[in-house]
Amino acid sequence: MSTRTLVINADDLGHDPAITRGILKAMREGVVSSASLLVNTPYSEAAAQESGGLSLGLHLDLARGQPLWSEFPRESLGAQGQFTEGRAAGLSAEVVEAETRAQLERFTRLTGRAPTHIDVHKHLHLHANVLEGVAKAAKDAKVPVRALDSIMRHALKKLGVPTNTHFVGDTSDDPYWTLERLEAELVALPSEGVIELMCHPGYRPEKVKSSYAAQREVELNTFVDPKAKEALSRLGLTPVDFSVLAPTN
Repeated sequence: MSTRTLVINADDLGHDPAITRGILKAMREGVVSSASLLVNTPYSEAAAQESGGLSLGLHLDLARGQPLWSEFPRESLGAQGQFTEGRAAGLSAEVVEAETRAQLERFTRLTGRAPTHIDVHKHLHLHANVLEGVAKAAKDAKVPVRALDSIMRHALKKLGVPTNTHFVGDTSDDPYWTLERLEAELVALPSEGVIELMCHPGYRPEKVKSSYAAQREVELNTFVDPKAKEALSRLGLTPVDFSVLAPTN
């Protein structure tokens, strides 16, 4: 008999206090079952403290903010020693691996536990060098990594890193997860495998600028709507976290 498992993961915990509040509401009052934490922002520590008892992964950041690895090459950074999204393609796998390890360590210090998984802010592990570095650190830490497509999934499995079977989610100028879209996507989910539904619920950011701002509130309303829970119940789906992919050895 085929089985399927659904993880509903909210990205960007710790990005902004208002985003964090919205994600926590979506987890505690809605159907979001997992979140991923940025650990290199001014709001990371508070987000970790406010998330006690909830399932959290690492939202690895190579796109903005400062690196945590003390030997991160300065020439690969932008102004004020900050990450620059466009420079990720030029990072070596070794640099990415070291920075991933540093962010994993910070995650554990902030939360007192290991992350359930790793995903990457702005999907920068679409670059082969970034994926290789993340995968090496994740394998040693025995932590799954989000796959966005079949190519990435194959690469991760070849490197011995557990990953999801399917992936659904995006952002756009319009809010991505309306209730109508969620209900339609749930009905159309594959019949087997570990499926990740990525989302971005939250309140409009207070401290940071984001092109995905008011849209987050629409997503928040979607995932706390009782109809979302009803749709999952009709399909016999109870969202879980990435611990279902944890290696057994």
